[in-house]
Amino acid sequence: MNKFINSPDLGLLVFRLFIGLSMAFAHGLSKVPPSSMFIDGVAGMGFPLPTLFAWGAGLSELLGGLLIAVGLFTRPAALSLGVTMAIAAFVAHAADPFERKEMALLYLVACVLLCFQGAGRFSLDRIFRKK
Repeated sequence: MNKFINSPDLGLLVFRLFIGLSMAFAHGLSKVPPSSMFIDGVAGMGFPLPTLFAWGAGLSELLGGLLIAVGLFTRPAALSLGVTMAIAAFVAHAADPFERKEMALLYLVACVLLCFQGAGRFSLDRIFRKK
């Protein structure tokens, strides 16, 4: 079988594209710039400087998702997004049933995988690392 088609890196590319683009466009795009409702929600969680933290969360979802999708600075982007998802799951949705925090947990686990695994062969990280 063709080495390209039978590559775990191809699976990782599909995974990165789905996770990154889903996060960026389904979640991050609506948070940049952060709405007053989102800032109030961040303040309600007890964060100091809620506007700054809301921007940080929104940018980690939008830019972090895009970076993950293209495989550029994948590990730092996944770490930033993973922290955001941990806060979403364990702080914002702490009292909610599992069904409400499941999506944040799924993204968190995806970020953990990307932190350990990296972007793989089909990524900008790989191209720049070779130079």
